[in-house]
Amino acid sequence: MNIPFTKRYAPKHTKDVIGQDAPILKLKDFVNNFKKQKKKAMFISGPVGCGKTVAVQAIANELNYELLEINASDTRNSAAIESIVGAAIHQASFFHKGKIIMIDEAEGITGTQDRGGLTTLADLIDQTAFPIIIISNDAYDHKFSGIRKKCAVLDFNPLTVEDVFKIIKQIAEKEKIQAEDDILRTISRRSAGDSRAAITDLQVLAVQGKITREEIDALSYREKEDTMQDALIKVFKNSDPLIAIDAFERVDEQQDKLMLWVDENLPLEYTKREDLAMAYNFLSKADIFQKRIIKRQDWRFLVYINALITAGVAVSKTEKNRTPIDYKQTSRILKMWIMNNKYAKRKSIALKIAEKTHCSLHDAIQSSVPYIKVIFQKNKKMSEKLTDEFEFDQEEVEWLERKV
Repeated sequence: MNIPFTKRYAPKHTKDVIGQDAPILKLKDFVNNFKKQKKKAMFISGPVGCGKTVAVQAIANELNYELLEINASDTRNSAAIESIVGAAIHQASFFHKGKIIMIDEAEGITGTQDRGGLTTLADLIDQTAFPIIIISNDAYDHKFSGIRKKCAVLDFNPLTVEDVFKIIKQIAEKEKIQAEDDILRTISRRSAGDSRAAITDLQVLAVQGKITREEIDALSYREKEDTMQDALIKVFKNSDPLIAIDAFERVDEQQDKLMLWVDENLPLEYTKREDLAMAYNFLSKADIFQKRIIKRQDWRFLVYINALITAGVAVSKTEKNRTPIDYKQTSRILKMWIMNNKYAKRKSIALKIAEKTHCSLHDAIQSSVPYIKVIFQKNKKMSEKLTDEFEFDQEEVEWLERKV
């Protein structure tokens, strides 16, 4: 039977869950001491494939608790939530010591198809007799603001390359897969902290029981387009440079705009002056390399720019900002467009003056335009002669006559 490795080797005990020792202790304490908890639900947040779901499954197995797993993507609206969760929060387990209600992929009840699902879930939390555990990639999304108030929020750590390597190394040994450690580390690195993706890649590549360097080189990066929100979370809410450095790998955005996105949202995310100063130090160095690309057309500098605006910014903070941030598109481009429009007439006038007087555009803007503008506002006869001489159009004449 061809069982996926992700299921065959899902941790049965919490000691087998790699990279999440501290969060698991808090989660286990929440379940064990549920009746003493002020909040009756826990909201687990963390990147894809970091072990959120398997940790809950392992705890339920260890404690001999019944685990009711609900995928929110299949249970979107109020009626479905009420029917499944509502029936479970009061009914005791017949064969187990207790019960855990786990709602996975909570993003599934936040879209246009929601129809009151989150509101109903919030009401059920108040009534539950058993621990409710909600799982999402980002519990700090503003869409969860109402339900988050009723939950204890628990952050799971992003997995490092070494964490993912340990996971697939164990599986490779159990499956007797022939693969050198550097090959397994390449698979780990390309997974960007997603252990499930790495395990799946391992199974796909090891069909013949052996993984060669040629097969690894032929393996393309996983084609998954991230939103800018997802990418910025990897930079701002994470301190592992190996994860942050791939944040913009699958974002559909022009390279020169990425730095502006980071620049726009950095002051919102980093509230400590020292952290902000360090992050802007990396950002300024990236800007220097950007100018070198423009000047020299040497595109090899892109790798340095990416490292500085991702890994550099990520390691600049001393601690994560727990406040949810709604990242905004950079306003600098809009401001530049407004300024360019504002001074478009001045530039067109200066170009005509420069052509006639054989001076530079800069000199025409700085010296000639202000002087001619005064003439147009003071001397009608002279302004008509200048209009003929420089062939100003009606809009340019109106701009010159307009008083500031």
